[in-house]
Amino acid sequence: MVGCTLWFTGLSGAGKTTVANLVEEELRRRGQKVESLDGDVVRTHLSKGLGFSKEDRDTNIKRIAFVCELLTRNDVIAIAAAISPYREVRDYARRTIGAFVEVFVDCPLDVCVARDTKGLYKKAIAGEITNFTGVSDPYEEPESPEVTLHTHEEPPEASAAKVIGKLEELGYIEAVAPLDDVYTEAEKEELAKRLADLGYI
Repeated sequence: MVGCTLWFTGLSGAGKTTVANLVEEELRRRGQKVESLDGDVVRTHLSKGLGFSKEDRDTNIKRIAFVCELLTRNDVIAIAAAISPYREVRDYARRTIGAFVEVFVDCPLDVCVARDTKGLYKKAIAGEITNFTGVSDPYEEPESPEVTLHTHEEPPEASAAKVIGKLEELGYIEAVAPLDDVYTEAEKEELAKRLADLGYI
């Protein structure tokens, strides 16, 4: 097994955690060592006390990168799902970790606002919350992510499959043979004949 870090970045409500959880499930199903660092959970434990100024945001991301680097070098697939709005500190994470797969969860702001069950965007738009990414604070899109997901156009399962496919392509996990490769042509013909004889096809 080879370690790497999957770094999910995107606006609040874009679907980072949802897709990351599905990817984690599939990796565990395949017997991989996996650990997840969700942005909200990290702020509760690892980065408790930090605010949302640029300096504090950068410190939060650097702490996540530190943990991911430790996991990655010990052959664990680390999954980080954090807004991480600033390109410079994401690039820092990439340099620090090395085996780094950036996943840009690209979702329009209006869709993220519509999905917001906590009402945070509404409060940010009303000025009740300051330094809110996408409203009163910028989000700098990745320039060359390994994977771009359009979660407003595809179900989470399709997004997760894209991430798994990229991990296979990059050699971090072993590719699973398509069903078409399970049987030889002769075996396929024999199977079809048997199913036909039984009246199934």
